[in-house]
Amino acid sequence: MSRRTVVVVGGGYGGSAIAKALDAEADVVLIDPRDAFVNSAGSLRALTQPDWAHNMFFPYDQWLRRGTVVRDRAVSVDPGGVTLASGRRVEADYLVLATGSSYAYPAKPASDSMDEVLDDLLRTHKELAGSGRVLILGAGPVGLELAGEIKEVWPHKHVTIVDPAEQLLAAFPAEMREELRRQLDELDVHLRLGTRLTEPPATEPGQAATFTVTTTGGEEITADIWFRAHGVRVNSDYLADGRLTTRTPQGQVPVTETLNVRGYDHVYAIGDITDVAETKMAGYAMQHAEVVAQNIIARLRGEQPAATYQPLPHPMILLPLGPRGGVGQLPTPDGPAVVPAETVSAYKGADLFTGRFTEQFGAAA
Repeated sequence: MSRRTVVVVGGGYGGSAIAKALDAEADVVLIDPRDAFVNSAGSLRALTQPDWAHNMFFPYDQWLRRGTVVRDRAVSVDPGGVTLASGRRVEADYLVLATGSSYAYPAKPASDSMDEVLDDLLRTHKELAGSGRVLILGAGPVGLELAGEIKEVWPHKHVTIVDPAEQLLAAFPAEMREELRRQLDELDVHLRLGTRLTEPPATEPGQAATFTVTTTGGEEITADIWFRAHGVRVNSDYLADGRLTTRTPQGQVPVTETLNVRGYDHVYAIGDITDVAETKMAGYAMQHAEVVAQNIIARLRGEQPAATYQPLPHPMILLPLGPRGGVGQLPTPDGPAVVPAETVSAYKGADLFTGRFTEQFGAAA
């Protein structure tokens, strides 16, 4: 039987996991403008500790043994394949949409080149290193993790976080939120919740220059550098022409419980781009990838696909504050359980999943 072509659009957490899982089963074509899988969970540590930054990158050509990597961007997708920005057409027997979402630098790198990402992070590190007062806009997981990484390297920097939300991580239990507040107080991170800035800083994020801003509560905050830690955007513009599907108002793709794009049994979507009702996290994207890999392998073998994805009834999170601190909630047979800093460190904080991806993809760059 002739081998089938599986085209995976997007080489992030879910897309890379799918490509790896199907590499021996089909002719995999992975489309991504980058030259490596990037473990963006490590971006904030790479910012504060540049010597650690190489741990983020797993070059595609080192772990995709049989498959092909096409460094390009999709501009249109239809049931038969993908049209790229270069004008090239890639035909597909099976399609997987895994383009994820975008987020403000430095939480997600801005460049497609490993070398350029490292240069960007080193340049911003130098700006941050010389700044005594740091302002972070956004008290979600990214803003809190950034504060923790900064305090790990520079305990005496003055770090302030501003967010219009009245409380931290409102979707999680009080026990976890109280422990988070305790650790932030211990780190001397200054929280300003329930307020926003009347005007954004006059300087660009990540560039050192002293400025003063005012909150809607009338407080003046002076800092030497600031970072944006909010604003997720789904990467689905290439579907805007409607040749494959109609997106939700949020730009997401409607999928079935088998993670098929609705209306197609050979097209799948995984990760942040889907309309699955759950918090968008890398861990979920990789679970989606397992389901889709099983279903495509079943089809390749002439079997009926049976794997389905059911979102967890309660959100899970591992939120490190540096390599040793943090809070979390994980599923257990008895329901969700709040876990201590030691567990967060063991599962994520100590190496930010570097060991997990080394096992999956081989040594980092």
